[in-house]
Amino acid sequence: MTDLHGARVRLRDATDDDIAALAAIRRHPDVHEHWRGGDDMDVAVREDMAEHDSTGLVIEVDGAVAGWIQYSEEADPDYRSAGIDVYLDPERRDGGLGTDAVRTLARHLFDDRGHHRITIDPAAHNDRAIACYHKVGFRDVGILRLAERGNDGTWHDA
Repeated sequence: MTDLHGARVRLRDATDDDIAALAAIRRHPDVHEHWRGGDDMDVAVREDMAEHDSTGLVIEVDGAVAGWIQYSEEADPDYRSAGIDVYLDPERRDGGLGTDAVRTLARHLFDDRGHHRITIDPAAHNDRAIACYHKVGFRDVGILRLAERGNDGTWHDA
C-alpha cells in the first residue's frame, strides 16, 4: 500500500470510490487535451487503475480527490530509471499542488525505490506542466518529435 505525504498533498492508492471524481477531472477540456482515453472517462480511469506497467496514485488534498499521478519503472539494473505522468483538477491549479505532488513522488522514486533518473515527457506545448516540472528541478533535455497522438488524431511533439 502506498501512502505518501507532501507539504499539502497525500498520494495514495486508488479505490473504486475515486473513479467518479477522477473521471470528472479527466472530462475537463484542459485535462482531456493531454490525456487520451476516448469518450468514456469512467472506463479510461478504470484502465489507468488496472495498468500493469505503471503504478497510479490519487492526489488527495484535504480529503478530496484533486488528481492522478502515475509512475513507471525500468527494473533492469543497467537502465534503472522511472517516468512520471500527472494531471490535476484545473480548479486546483496555481496553488502549488501539482509541484508538491511531483516533488513528493520524485522523492519516493529516488529515496525509496532507488532510481537515479526520472523522465517526464509532457506535450511540448503544455507550458503549465513544463513550468511545474521546472519548479521541482527537472530540466529540458530535448524534443521528442511527433512523439504522441492527441485526442484530435494528430501527432505532436513532447
